[in-house]
Amino acid sequence: MTELQIIIATIVSVSAIGILAASILYAAAQKFKVFEDPRIDEVEDALPSANCGGCGYPGCRNYAEMCVKADTLDDLYCPVGGNDLTATIAKILGKDAIAKAPKVAVLRCAGSPEHRASINVYDGAENCKVASALYSGSTGCEFGCLGLGDCVVACDFDAIAINKETGLPEIIDEKCTGCNACVKACPKLILELRKKAKKDRKIFVSCINKEKGGVAKKSCAVACIGCKKCQKVCPFDAIVVENFLAYIDYDKCKLCRKCVDVCPTNAIAEINFPPKKKKPVVAKEVAKPKVVAKKSVDKTNPTDESK
Repeated sequence: MTELQIIIATIVSVSAIGILAASILYAAAQKFKVFEDPRIDEVEDALPSANCGGCGYPGCRNYAEMCVKADTLDDLYCPVGGNDLTATIAKILGKDAIAKAPKVAVLRCAGSPEHRASINVYDGAENCKVASALYSGSTGCEFGCLGLGDCVVACDFDAIAINKETGLPEIIDEKCTGCNACVKACPKLILELRKKAKKDRKIFVSCINKEKGGVAKKSCAVACIGCKKCQKVCPFDAIVVENFLAYIDYDKCKLCRKCVDVCPTNAIAEINFPPKKKKPVVAKEVAKPKVVAKKSVDKTNPTDESK
């Protein structure tokens, strides 16, 4: 066999093996082919591509798949897109959509320096997760905010910033999408999503300290002491007190603010409310003493004196 024949035979053999392998791979691909509904791409294109996990699924693609596979959209909600996006998805899939109340993040801690004095200085990584693993905090309250900004880093919408005076995060309601990223990032579990009420008004217990009243009050001047005064005055049964800590159910709360008035430590936050009107003081009329006319006695008449 000449050298040319050897080269040709090699080329033919390699080509044949390649064709055979390609045929096998093609057959396997056809047999195990997974059909993907084209509507998944349509839904994904409509999503905001935030990939924040606020919907409860790892990424917009997974959420789109769940929307297509689910019988209804009742348990599916993208907080970033809101009800308008849900309506769009429902139109693509030909399903019904139920409007849900949007939520906004709140900080359940009011322990600024004026209320919660520092007892030590932290010198370590500027990270809440790391700091919480190392020690309980720079104040007497082990439940309080560390103020190192993990929530700020987690927020993709610039809706949180650390206030330099208080050292606490502040949520910008107009930017907050309720994606839950900051809630997951907080190792102290201080951040919470609550229903967004009319005019962004909110009432909640701005404390998560579960120590007894005296101990909690010593650690922070605005701590909840579990006195139950708010629970007793609430006409809607929206407040429960467990483990020396009050909690307001936002689904039951009617924002009447009666609980705010009776809280002895100002632990209940009321946000975006107008100042209460003071009732006019009505001066009470002082009753004038009655003048009793004395009975005149006729001294010339002895009968009158005997009387």
